[in-house]
Amino acid sequence: MRSIDIHAHITPENCLEAMVSNNGWHCLNAQQIGRRFNSYTPRGMWNPEDRIKDMDSLGVDMHVLSTHSFLYAYECDPQETLIMHKECNEYVSQLTKDHPTRFSGLANLPMQDIKLAAGELERSVLQLGLKGAMIGDHINGITYDDPIFHPLWETAEKLGAVMLIHQDGPTVVSPRNNKYHLSNSIGNLADRAVTFASFVFGGVIDKFPDLKICLCHGGGYTCYGIGRMDRGWQVRPESRENISQPPSSYLNRFYYDCLTHSETDLRYLIDTVGIDKVVFGTDWPADMQIDWPVSWVLGLQSLTISEKESILHKNLETLMNL
Repeated sequence: MRSIDIHAHITPENCLEAMVSNNGWHCLNAQQIGRRFNSYTPRGMWNPEDRIKDMDSLGVDMHVLSTHSFLYAYECDPQETLIMHKECNEYVSQLTKDHPTRFSGLANLPMQDIKLAAGELERSVLQLGLKGAMIGDHINGITYDDPIFHPLWETAEKLGAVMLIHQDGPTVVSPRNNKYHLSNSIGNLADRAVTFASFVFGGVIDKFPDLKICLCHGGGYTCYGIGRMDRGWQVRPESRENISQPPSSYLNRFYYDCLTHSETDLRYLIDTVGIDKVVFGTDWPADMQIDWPVSWVLGLQSLTISEKESILHKNLETLMNL
């Protein structure tokens, strides 16, 4: 059975060389690079050929590549970030050309300047052949309900580009979760629910109905907290400022990767949003990835063969025209 992984990261080889040499890379200084290098997994240092061998051992046919989230650099000068992101995107694009049956790709965008971001998304899709972009949950604290992002959503909608939402590193939502790796195992999931709410309560999904958004990590706590969001919409006027339908009616307007690490949670996700909205995603090469991901999906007793096929390849083939 074919499998396509939408949640698979890569770092350009020039950046890896800078890590090893303790040098900066474009707008990122050596300290910023080194801090990420200290927690980098060995697989993250592998060349594309070794990566393909690992994919073969896991039964994964294609990675939809996204350059690592620490390369977002939203806090840096936008023009300098654009130069770095262009190199990232050209690197990914070349890999898709060198290995067209094994790699597809997503762009990195200088989101701190929406005009530059929209232009780079258009270049990445139309000239480089990428399928969309991976972006953070917020841009320096600004969430996606802000009208400043409308030109980007308009561009993405026009291009049919997929916007994959992935945090930049672990999320400390409270000083209380800054231990035990809770900033990742809890914080990232909270981030994703806030992002869903920003798109929905802010009226973005109504304004851009054909926008394709995929939420990593199964959408975080979105599905499990949707009842409370609906209740807020029912009883609080500020929750109804931009939408006339309850938040739960928007669940099937998003896509979600299958990275729940729980069969029970994945079954609930499928039953809540619909099987056609769940795609295969592993978080390669992070230590929080799914071990033996294809085998894991195929071994889930609560899923039918048809549902497994939809998750592993059919939904992404349709979504990204693969």
